[in-house]
Amino acid sequence: MKLYSKHHLVFAAIGGALVAILVAVLVISALLFLGYTPAASEQTAQTAVSSKAPQSTEPVITPVDTAVLQTAAALAQQGYTQDETQNISVYQTYNDAVVNINTQVMAVNWFLEPVPQDGGSGSGSIIDDRGYVVTNVHVIENAYKIYISLSDGTQYEGKVIGTDAASDIAVIKFDPPAGVQLKTIPFGNSDTLKVGQKVLAIGNPFGFERTLTTGIVSGLGRPIKNSNNTIIRNMIQTDTAINPGNSGGPLLDTSGRMIGINTMIYSTSGSSAGVGFAVPINTAKRVVQDLITYGEVLRGSIDGNLVQLTSSISRYAGIPVSQGLLVSELSRKSKALQEGLLAGTEAVQYGSRYNRTTIYLGGDVITAIDGVSVATLADYYSLLEDKKPGDAIVLTIIRGKKEQQLRITLD
Repeated sequence: MKLYSKHHLVFAAIGGALVAILVAVLVISALLFLGYTPAASEQTAQTAVSSKAPQSTEPVITPVDTAVLQTAAALAQQGYTQDETQNISVYQTYNDAVVNINTQVMAVNWFLEPVPQDGGSGSGSIIDDRGYVVTNVHVIENAYKIYISLSDGTQYEGKVIGTDAASDIAVIKFDPPAGVQLKTIPFGNSDTLKVGQKVLAIGNPFGFERTLTTGIVSGLGRPIKNSNNTIIRNMIQTDTAINPGNSGGPLLDTSGRMIGINTMIYSTSGSSAGVGFAVPINTAKRVVQDLITYGEVLRGSIDGNLVQLTSSISRYAGIPVSQGLLVSELSRKSKALQEGLLAGTEAVQYGSRYNRTTIYLGGDVITAIDGVSVATLADYYSLLEDKKPGDAIVLTIIRGKKEQQLRITLD
């Protein structure tokens, strides 16, 4: 047996304390590198999902993965810069949660026979360890079959849980084998983003799987019209490279939290060189939860028929404005009708010779919602994007020749 004197024990205790202090310094350094603060926002709401119909819509709280901090602490000892530490730690921790999505669509050959052929491709993020993936609608649009490829090379066939064209968000699902533990990406908070903040994107541009690009938040609150002529408001603008194949992948902050879903690139040349846009994650949270629970997004609306004004309608009806939405008809059950919104009473035929429809003149004309101008139906749908049935809004209307405001409840 080896004996130790009192001095030996004292020196051993001092040595142990020094080691503990050194480890604490390394961890604190890693936290500072990642911009980490021990606030309540460390925990992010992740949508509750199940392998079939969801049993609960209560959010699952997913804390930031401590693996990011552990990786950063290890990298700090190896001489990497702060920027490199952030990039490497986030990528190593979360690239396994990014999937490659490929589709097949049904086409018709020369003999008018249906034949499958390759469709689109894109990226997605695993948001629940039971196989739920969030991506863009345009990635899986018109898909006959959906194939989801993981980082280990395994491929699964996916099924559509729900799609929402208004936000270009879709939820798909695959069934992992029993015992397989999937890596997931936690949701962040897009409301706290600042222009100039560093962000990272992981995706599969041009088929190069799990590619990392970095940049900054270049702008916030951008209203962007997508390929379906739907305006998506509050988009995140970024100079992070978003190329074909990146669509549907995550936009991450330096702690690895998903703060957006990469959706499109705006380019005047038609090439991939341009400005990237992502759907903010706070929009996606609500959309994803509704898609999983109901298969669609429940949005508030005015239960009736609204007609987009044209100069010819305005001239014919004597309406003093040429932009806005004419309230042509309202459902008898519409809350807006009960609260004073007026529909038209004079039936007229409108449209081309071969595509005529009946509209009703004499009703109110909506020119703004909650103080924001409404010129088109796209504006109307965009402004009600985050509204639920039962929410109240203030309409600016033209009734006769006078402008007034009317508070209504959405159906």
